[in-house]
Amino acid sequence: MDSAQASAQAEALVGIDDVQKSLNRSRASVYRYTNTDPRNLNPPFNPRKLNPEYRSDQKDPLMFHPNEVARFAKDVLRIKEVTVEVLNSPSTATQQILGSILEELRLIRTQLQGNGQSPSDLSALLDQQDRPAA
Repeated sequence: MDSAQASAQAEALVGIDDVQKSLNRSRASVYRYTNTDPRNLNPPFNPRKLNPEYRSDQKDPLMFHPNEVARFAKDVLRIKEVTVEVLNSPSTATQQILGSILEELRLIRTQLQGNGQSPSDLSALLDQQDRPAA
């Protein structure tokens, strides 16, 4: 998975506060429902619990996929209609840097195409630029 896909996937996840609002339950209830184990950072899937996404560190916040929240609400809590709203989070420094890199790559591609060079001819173009003038 490339970094753009990873950041898009991370944006789609919801935190404890959003789960609390979606399920109309207290924060303590949401923590009780959650499939966590102090001895195991990522316990196996439990169909009777609310399963968080993979975490790489104990200090990482619990994040949930909206489909998992909806599944838990329907199957376990027996809530008939569930709406999990995913709001776009504010842009992070990493997202801004990735956006800048993407824009610069687009400019490079435009310049290469303007010179009649295809992106595959990049090594030939670089060779021409590295040669000293005659």
